Amino acid sequence: MLAFLALCLPIFAVVAFGFAAAKQKWMPATAIEAVGIFSFNVALPAMLFKLMAAQPLRESFDAIYFAGYLGACMAIFASVMLIGRLTRGNIRIGAAFGAAAAMGNVGYLAPPLMLPMLGPRIAGPVAMAIVAEVAVIIALGSMLMAPAAKGAALQAVMAGLRGLARSPVILSIALGALAAGIEMPIPAPLERFLSFLGNAAGPAALFALGGTLARLKIDGRLFAVAFGITAAKLFIYPALVWFVLGTWLALDPFWVICGVLLAAMPTATNAYLLAQRQGVGVEEASAAVLFTTIIASIAFPATAWLLDVPVP
Repeated sequence: MLAFLALCLPIFAVVAFGFAAAKQKWMPATAIEAVGIFSFNVALPAMLFKLMAAQPLRESFDAIYFAGYLGACMAIFASVMLIGRLTRGNIRIGAAFGAAAAMGNVGYLAPPLMLPMLGPRIAGPVAMAIVAEVAVIIALGSMLMAPAAKGAALQAVMAGLRGLARSPVILSIALGALAAGIEMPIPAPLERFLSFLGNAAGPAALFALGGTLARLKIDGRLFAVAFGITAAKLFIYPALVWFVLGTWLALDPFWVICGVLLAAMPTATNAYLLAQRQGVGVEEASAAVLFTTIIASIAFPATAWLLDVPVP
Protein backbone atom coordinates (compact mmCIF):
# COMPACT_ATOMS: atom_id res chain seq x y z
CA MET A 1 0.00 0.00 0.00
CA LEU A 2 2.81 2.42 0.85
CA ALA A 3 4.34 1.85 -2.58
CA PHE A 4 1.10 2.88 -4.28
CA LEU A 5 0.83 5.95 -2.06
CA ALA A 6 4.40 6.90 -2.95
CA LEU A 7 3.54 6.56 -6.64
CA CYS A 8 0.21 8.42 -6.56
CA LEU A 9 0.54 11.12 -3.93
CA PRO A 10 3.14 13.21 -5.85
CA ILE A 11 0.65 13.36 -8.74
CA PHE A 12 -2.15 14.54 -6.46
CA ALA A 13 0.38 16.95 -4.90
CA VAL A 14 0.52 18.81 -8.22
CA VAL A 15 -3.26 19.27 -7.92
CA ALA A 16 -2.76 20.61 -4.40
CA PHE A 17 -0.04 22.97 -5.66
CA GLY A 18 -2.39 24.32 -8.33
CA PHE A 19 -5.05 24.75 -5.64
CA ALA A 20 -2.62 26.72 -3.44
CA ALA A 21 -1.42 28.83 -6.36
CA ALA A 22 -4.98 29.88 -7.13
CA LYS A 23 -5.89 30.53 -3.48
CA GLN A 24 -2.75 32.63 -2.93
CA LYS A 25 -3.31 34.41 -6.25
CA TRP A 26 0.16 33.50 -7.51
CA MET A 27 -1.50 33.13 -10.89
CA PRO A 28 -4.65 34.88 -12.14
CA ALA A 29 -7.69 32.74 -12.90
CA THR A 30 -7.34 33.48 -16.62
CA ALA A 31 -3.80 32.07 -16.64
CA ILE A 32 -4.88 28.86 -14.89
CA GLU A 33 -7.74 28.51 -17.34
CA ALA A 34 -5.29 28.95 -20.22
CA VAL A 35 -3.06 26.20 -18.79
CA GLY A 36 -6.06 23.86 -18.69
CA ILE A 37 -7.05 24.69 -22.25
CA PHE A 38 -3.50 24.09 -23.45
CA SER A 39 -3.38 20.73 -21.71
CA PHE A 40 -6.75 19.49 -22.93
CA ASN A 41 -6.67 20.87 -26.47
CA VAL A 42 -2.96 20.56 -27.31
CA ALA A 43 -0.81 18.42 -25.02
CA LEU A 44 -3.28 15.63 -24.18
CA PRO A 45 -4.25 15.01 -27.86
CA ALA A 46 -0.54 14.76 -28.75
CA MET A 47 0.03 12.18 -26.01
CA LEU A 48 -3.08 10.14 -26.84
CA PHE A 49 -2.31 10.06 -30.56
CA LYS A 50 1.27 8.92 -29.94
CA LEU A 51 0.28 6.22 -27.46
CA MET A 52 -2.53 4.86 -29.61
CA ALA A 53 -0.69 4.95 -32.92
CA ALA A 54 2.19 2.99 -31.39
CA GLN A 55 -0.03 0.09 -30.25
CA PRO A 56 -1.55 -2.56 -32.55
CA LEU A 57 -5.27 -1.85 -32.72
CA ARG A 58 -6.16 -5.40 -31.68
CA GLU A 59 -4.25 -4.82 -28.41
CA SER A 60 -5.68 -1.36 -27.72
CA PHE A 61 -9.37 -1.98 -28.36
CA ASP A 62 -11.74 -4.67 -27.21
CA ALA A 63 -15.41 -4.38 -28.15
CA ILE A 64 -16.54 -6.59 -25.25
CA TYR A 65 -14.56 -4.46 -22.79
CA PHE A 66 -16.09 -1.28 -24.19
CA ALA A 67 -19.62 -2.69 -24.03
CA GLY A 68 -19.11 -3.84 -20.42
CA TYR A 69 -17.53 -0.57 -19.30
CA LEU A 70 -20.18 1.53 -21.04
CA GLY A 71 -22.92 -0.62 -19.53
CA ALA A 72 -21.55 -0.09 -16.01
CA CYS A 73 -21.19 3.64 -16.69
CA MET A 74 -24.80 3.88 -17.87
CA ALA A 75 -26.03 1.87 -14.88
CA ILE A 76 -24.35 4.28 -12.44
CA PHE A 77 -25.65 7.31 -14.33
CA ALA A 78 -29.22 5.97 -14.42
CA SER A 79 -29.24 4.80 -10.78
CA VAL A 80 -27.92 8.04 -9.31
CA MET A 81 -30.19 10.06 -11.61
CA LEU A 82 -33.20 8.09 -10.36
CA ILE A 83 -32.22 8.67 -6.73
CA GLY A 84 -31.84 12.39 -7.45
CA ARG A 85 -35.22 12.42 -9.18
CA LEU A 86 -36.90 10.72 -6.22
CA THR A 87 -35.25 12.87 -3.55
CA ARG A 88 -35.42 16.22 -5.33
CA GLY A 89 -38.50 15.69 -7.51
CA ASN A 90 -36.66 16.97 -10.58
CA ILE A 91 -35.23 14.92 -13.44
CA ARG A 92 -32.88 17.74 -14.43
CA ILE A 93 -31.08 17.84 -11.10
CA GLY A 94 -31.13 14.04 -11.00
CA ALA A 95 -29.30 14.01 -14.34
CA ALA A 96 -26.72 16.43 -12.90
CA PHE A 97 -26.13 14.02 -9.99
CA GLY A 98 -25.88 11.09 -12.40
CA ALA A 99 -23.34 12.88 -14.60
CA ALA A 100 -21.21 13.71 -11.55
CA ALA A 101 -21.22 10.03 -10.53
CA ALA A 102 -20.47 8.68 -14.02
CA MET A 103 -17.99 11.18 -15.48
CA GLY A 104 -14.45 10.53 -14.24
CA ASN A 105 -11.34 12.62 -14.74
CA VAL A 106 -9.98 10.03 -17.16
CA GLY A 107 -8.29 12.56 -19.44
CA TYR A 108 -6.30 14.49 -16.86
CA LEU A 109 -5.56 11.93 -14.16
CA ALA A 110 -5.57 8.50 -15.82
CA PRO A 111 -2.40 8.84 -17.96
CA PRO A 112 -0.03 10.08 -15.22
CA LEU A 113 -1.45 7.63 -12.67
CA MET A 114 -1.75 4.52 -14.84
CA LEU A 115 1.17 4.79 -17.27
CA PRO A 116 3.81 3.98 -14.59
CA MET A 117 1.77 0.97 -13.46
CA LEU A 118 0.57 -0.57 -16.73
CA GLY A 119 2.55 1.02 -19.56
CA PRO A 120 1.50 2.54 -22.90
CA ARG A 121 -1.11 -0.14 -23.58
CA ILE A 122 -3.50 1.88 -21.38
CA ALA A 123 -4.10 4.21 -24.37
CA GLY A 124 -6.97 2.06 -25.66
CA PRO A 125 -8.82 1.68 -22.34
CA VAL A 126 -8.37 5.39 -21.62
CA ALA A 127 -9.71 6.30 -25.06
CA MET A 128 -12.74 4.04 -24.60
CA ALA A 129 -13.39 5.52 -21.15
CA ILE A 130 -13.27 9.02 -22.63
CA VAL A 131 -15.82 8.01 -25.27
CA ALA A 132 -18.08 6.38 -22.66
CA GLU A 133 -17.84 8.92 -19.85
CA VAL A 134 -17.43 12.10 -21.88
CA ALA A 135 -19.08 11.66 -25.28
CA VAL A 136 -22.03 9.49 -24.23
CA ILE A 137 -22.72 11.05 -20.83
CA ILE A 138 -22.42 14.61 -22.15
CA ALA A 139 -24.95 13.83 -24.87
CA LEU A 140 -27.38 12.19 -22.42
CA GLY A 141 -26.78 14.73 -19.69
CA SER A 142 -27.29 17.66 -22.05
CA MET A 143 -30.63 16.22 -23.15
CA LEU A 144 -31.92 15.41 -19.65
CA MET A 145 -30.62 18.56 -17.97
CA ALA A 146 -31.95 20.96 -20.62
CA PRO A 147 -34.86 23.26 -19.67
CA ALA A 148 -38.36 22.07 -20.53
CA ALA A 149 -38.78 24.63 -23.34
CA LYS A 150 -39.82 23.16 -26.68
CA GLY A 151 -36.81 21.88 -28.60
CA ALA A 152 -34.36 22.73 -25.79
CA ALA A 153 -33.30 19.11 -25.21
CA LEU A 154 -32.58 18.50 -28.90
CA GLN A 155 -30.70 21.77 -29.18
CA ALA A 156 -28.59 20.90 -26.13
CA VAL A 157 -27.74 17.46 -27.52
CA MET A 158 -26.84 18.86 -30.95
CA ALA A 159 -24.65 21.55 -29.39
CA GLY A 160 -22.89 18.93 -27.29
CA LEU A 161 -22.34 16.63 -30.26
CA ARG A 162 -20.97 19.48 -32.37
CA GLY A 163 -18.55 20.33 -29.61
CA LEU A 164 -17.42 16.70 -29.31
CA ALA A 165 -16.97 16.39 -33.07
CA ARG A 166 -14.56 19.34 -32.97
CA SER A 167 -12.81 18.22 -29.78
CA PRO A 168 -9.06 17.73 -30.30
CA VAL A 169 -9.14 14.83 -27.82
CA ILE A 170 -11.83 12.93 -29.76
CA LEU A 171 -10.08 13.69 -33.06
CA SER A 172 -6.73 12.49 -31.71
CA ILE A 173 -8.35 9.23 -30.56
CA ALA A 174 -9.87 8.69 -34.01
CA LEU A 175 -6.64 9.51 -35.85
CA GLY A 176 -4.55 7.40 -33.46
CA ALA A 177 -6.90 4.43 -33.99
CA LEU A 178 -6.68 4.95 -37.76
CA ALA A 179 -2.87 5.06 -37.67
CA ALA A 180 -2.78 1.92 -35.54
CA GLY A 181 -5.31 0.17 -37.77
CA ILE A 182 -3.29 0.72 -40.96
CA GLU A 183 -0.04 0.16 -39.02
CA MET A 184 1.37 3.48 -40.15
CA PRO A 185 4.81 4.07 -38.59
CA ILE A 186 5.36 7.45 -36.95
CA PRO A 187 8.44 9.23 -38.35
CA ALA A 188 11.11 9.76 -35.69
CA PRO A 189 10.98 13.61 -35.78
CA LEU A 190 7.18 13.54 -35.40
CA GLU A 191 7.42 11.02 -32.57
CA ARG A 192 9.88 13.26 -30.70
CA PHE A 193 7.60 16.25 -31.27
CA LEU A 194 4.58 14.38 -29.94
CA SER A 195 6.55 13.07 -26.94
CA PHE A 196 7.90 16.52 -26.08
CA LEU A 197 4.46 18.11 -26.33
CA GLY A 198 2.57 15.22 -24.74
CA ASN A 199 4.86 15.14 -21.69
CA ALA A 200 3.41 18.50 -20.69
CA ALA A 201 -0.14 17.11 -20.55
CA GLY A 202 0.01 15.59 -17.07
CA PRO A 203 1.63 18.42 -15.05
CA ALA A 204 -0.31 21.16 -16.86
CA ALA A 205 -3.65 19.37 -16.51
CA LEU A 206 -3.16 18.56 -12.84
CA PHE A 207 -2.06 22.10 -12.00
CA ALA A 208 -5.06 23.53 -13.84
CA LEU A 209 -7.36 21.06 -12.08
CA GLY A 210 -6.14 22.31 -8.71
CA GLY A 211 -6.70 25.91 -9.78
CA THR A 212 -10.22 25.07 -10.90
CA LEU A 213 -11.01 23.35 -7.59
CA ALA A 214 -9.88 26.47 -5.73
CA ARG A 215 -12.61 28.50 -7.42
CA LEU A 216 -15.42 26.13 -6.43
CA LYS A 217 -17.57 27.25 -3.52
CA ILE A 218 -18.97 24.55 -1.23
CA ASP A 219 -21.96 25.18 1.01
CA GLY A 220 -22.15 23.13 4.21
CA ARG A 221 -25.61 21.82 3.33
CA LEU A 222 -24.15 20.05 0.29
CA PHE A 223 -22.07 17.60 2.31
CA ALA A 224 -24.64 14.78 2.30
CA VAL A 225 -25.19 15.02 -1.47
CA ALA A 226 -21.45 15.27 -2.15
CA PHE A 227 -20.67 12.22 -0.03
CA GLY A 228 -23.45 10.25 -1.70
CA ILE A 229 -22.07 11.03 -5.16
CA THR A 230 -18.54 10.32 -3.90
CA ALA A 231 -19.60 6.88 -2.65
CA ALA A 232 -21.18 6.10 -6.02
CA LYS A 233 -18.20 7.40 -8.00
CA LEU A 234 -15.23 6.04 -6.05
CA PHE A 235 -16.62 2.83 -4.55
CA ILE A 236 -19.79 1.54 -6.20
CA TYR A 237 -18.75 2.34 -9.78
CA PRO A 238 -15.35 0.56 -9.56
CA ALA A 239 -16.95 -2.41 -7.80
CA LEU A 240 -19.60 -2.67 -10.52
CA VAL A 241 -16.96 -2.52 -13.27
CA TRP A 242 -14.96 -5.23 -11.48
CA PHE A 243 -18.05 -7.45 -11.35
CA VAL A 244 -19.08 -6.84 -14.98
CA LEU A 245 -15.62 -7.17 -16.55
CA GLY A 246 -14.07 -9.71 -14.20
CA THR A 247 -16.90 -11.95 -12.99
CA TRP A 248 -19.60 -11.65 -15.65
CA LEU A 249 -17.52 -11.21 -18.83
CA ALA A 250 -14.38 -12.95 -17.46
CA LEU A 251 -11.99 -10.69 -19.38
CA ASP A 252 -8.22 -10.81 -19.20
CA PRO A 253 -6.88 -9.28 -15.93
CA PHE A 254 -5.31 -6.37 -17.82
CA TRP A 255 -8.70 -5.18 -19.04
CA VAL A 256 -10.32 -5.68 -15.63
CA ILE A 257 -7.58 -3.70 -13.87
CA CYS A 258 -7.77 -0.88 -16.41
CA GLY A 259 -11.55 -0.71 -16.17
CA VAL A 260 -11.62 -0.62 -12.37
CA LEU A 261 -8.85 1.99 -12.13
CA LEU A 262 -10.54 4.20 -14.71
CA ALA A 263 -13.86 3.91 -12.88
CA ALA A 264 -12.06 4.91 -9.67
CA MET A 265 -11.05 8.32 -11.07
CA PRO A 266 -12.60 11.32 -9.28
CA THR A 267 -15.43 13.30 -10.87
CA ALA A 268 -14.34 15.31 -13.90
CA THR A 269 -14.66 19.08 -13.98
CA ASN A 270 -16.67 18.47 -17.18
CA ALA A 271 -19.59 17.42 -14.94
CA TYR A 272 -19.44 20.80 -13.20
CA LEU A 273 -19.16 22.66 -16.52
CA LEU A 274 -22.12 20.71 -17.95
CA ALA A 275 -24.24 21.56 -14.90
CA GLN A 276 -23.17 25.20 -15.14
CA ARG A 277 -24.06 25.37 -18.84
CA GLN A 278 -27.51 23.88 -18.22
CA GLY A 279 -28.08 25.90 -15.04
CA VAL A 280 -28.96 23.03 -12.72
CA GLY A 281 -27.15 21.18 -9.92
CA VAL A 282 -24.11 23.47 -10.16
CA GLU A 283 -23.32 23.54 -6.43
CA GLU A 284 -23.79 19.79 -6.04
CA ALA A 285 -21.56 19.04 -9.05
CA SER A 286 -18.84 21.38 -7.79
CA ALA A 287 -18.94 19.75 -4.35
CA ALA A 288 -18.68 16.30 -5.97
CA VAL A 289 -15.62 17.34 -7.99
CA LEU A 290 -13.86 18.66 -4.90
CA PHE A 291 -14.78 15.81 -2.55
CA THR A 292 -14.00 12.99 -4.98
CA THR A 293 -10.63 14.52 -5.87
CA ILE A 294 -9.60 14.81 -2.23
CA ILE A 295 -10.78 11.32 -1.28
CA ALA A 296 -9.36 9.75 -4.45
CA SER A 297 -5.85 10.70 -3.32
CA ILE A 298 -6.19 7.80 -0.85
CA ALA A 299 -8.96 5.72 -2.45
CA PHE A 300 -7.19 5.33 -5.81
CA PRO A 301 -3.92 3.92 -4.37
CA ALA A 302 -6.03 1.65 -2.15
CA THR A 303 -7.94 0.40 -5.21
CA ALA A 304 -4.70 -0.32 -7.05
CA TRP A 305 -3.38 -2.16 -4.00
CA LEU A 306 -6.53 -4.28 -3.73
CA LEU A 307 -6.18 -5.19 -7.41
CA ASP A 308 -2.56 -6.21 -6.82
CA VAL A 309 -1.35 -3.98 -9.65
CA PRO A 310 2.41 -4.33 -10.23
CA VAL A 311 4.39 -1.39 -8.82
CA PRO A 312 7.28 -0.19 -11.04
